[in-house]
Amino acid sequence: MKIEKNTIVSLRYKLTDAQNNVIEEPDSPMVYLHGGYEGTFPKIESLLDGQDIGYEATIQLEPSEAFGEYDPELLKIEPRTRFPEPLEVGMQFEGIPDADDESDSVQEPDSDDEPLIYTVTDVADSQVVLDGNHPLAGMALRFWVQVEDIRAATEDEIQNRHPEGGESFTFGMPNDDGDDDDEEEFPGAALGSSGATPRTLH
Repeated sequence: MKIEKNTIVSLRYKLTDAQNNVIEEPDSPMVYLHGGYEGTFPKIESLLDGQDIGYEATIQLEPSEAFGEYDPELLKIEPRTRFPEPLEVGMQFEGIPDADDESDSVQEPDSDDEPLIYTVTDVADSQVVLDGNHPLAGMALRFWVQVEDIRAATEDEIQNRHPEGGESFTFGMPNDDGDDDDEEEFPGAALGSSGATPRTLH
């Protein structure tokens, strides 16, 4: 079977930066629904289209083809009193507190109504610096990929737009080893559905 629209693809990958420093090399394959369902980057889907099990390749994605350019406007400074303790660099929060109107969720125009994930980048006595950019924003990325398995998708998988039992896949997000304590919600912030995956791979 070849990779085509509405096939489920198991893909081994290694993610490096443009200088070949390894960012991510997981033990288990990434599994996604092929065919424009935002299961992976469009450039990777185009590369894999029509390929067989065992196919491997290395491809470079520019920031615009991966996680976008770095946006300095997504850098926020908030009062430390709005956050739980203990507070550490690297912790992530969903949404952003709105000091004027807590019923308003602050959304970026192109966010598809998904709340942003903000990462704590600096902690001072009274203030916290938050970055709403993806950790890999602004970076050119190289992917080594190898097709491990291909199968036809079920009707349910096509309707749900992802493999059965699979969640939206993420690249380059901090690994919390199954511990969700590091991802908090801002007190009083209007947020999307809880438990949503921080960033989908597209």
